[in-house]
Amino acid sequence: MPALPAFSAPWRDRAGRVSGLKLATFLFALAPGLWLAGAYAADALGAKPITALLHGTGEWAVRFLMLSLAVTPLRRIAHAPKLILVRRMLGLTVLAYGLIHLLLYVVDQNFVLTKVVTEIASRIYLTIGFVALLGLVVLGVTSTDGMIRRLGKAWPRLHKSVYLIAILGLIHYYLQAKIDVSDPVFWTGAFLLLMGHRAMQRFGWPTNPLTLAGLALGAALVTALLEAAWYGVASGIPASLVLSANLDVPDTIRPAWWVVALGLAVPVLNAVRARMDKSGRGKPKRTPASRPAPASAQVAAREAVAAR
Repeated sequence: MPALPAFSAPWRDRAGRVSGLKLATFLFALAPGLWLAGAYAADALGAKPITALLHGTGEWAVRFLMLSLAVTPLRRIAHAPKLILVRRMLGLTVLAYGLIHLLLYVVDQNFVLTKVVTEIASRIYLTIGFVALLGLVVLGVTSTDGMIRRLGKAWPRLHKSVYLIAILGLIHYYLQAKIDVSDPVFWTGAFLLLMGHRAMQRFGWPTNPLTLAGLALGAALVTALLEAAWYGVASGIPASLVLSANLDVPDTIRPAWWVVALGLAVPVLNAVRARMDKSGRGKPKRTPASRPAPASAQVAAREAVAAR
């Protein structure tokens, strides 16, 4: 009888040692779910607790999806190659919250599966969300080392579909939000920032504090225009009123300003890390010649081959 594969705790590296980065990511991934479960147990989710759980898990699925997409840009801009070690964990976290989100919808429909299927097939925002979840399932199933080896060059092409999945997830978020779309607008702005970073890398544009600040302002402007267009189409509110609300900062901070803050944090981080690297240049590290390279560096080198 073949031996079962050994279980590897998600907070350990390939050498079996506890990784502080992976442990922190694992605890962070659990935290929203534990908070929602605790709030449900304490009857603190309002008159419709299942609906609150449904919305909460969906929102966290979107947030973790954006965090997973942020790994590659941050590795380059913040000079943090070890972040590759947690990208798979973040991706599986997205899948976990997405599946719980679907399960809660089944609970909300009193486990009447025929009604669940009918609603998903007839309501466009549910159809879009379900297609996005199916895409996440495919990416989750093919995220193992064995599948990466088996798929070979097709694996990176398959996993680039995460960008389409993100767009579908954001559309689903907009349509189910209906009235107040501030959160979907902000995460759309964050997605634009992430895609902007990838475009800069693809076309070989320099990533320095000036160009990154320009990207932040451009993404914020597009975010404000998208918000105005959405409200104009969905509720008939004049676009000029929505755009003027973006300038009324003391009253309400609109999503575009949060996108500016998020975007400008990146060039600041880039400048700080560049200064740190420059100050540390020329100071050789004392490492015994007989000691092998750290396992984490070896893992990062191997997994970087599969980086998006």
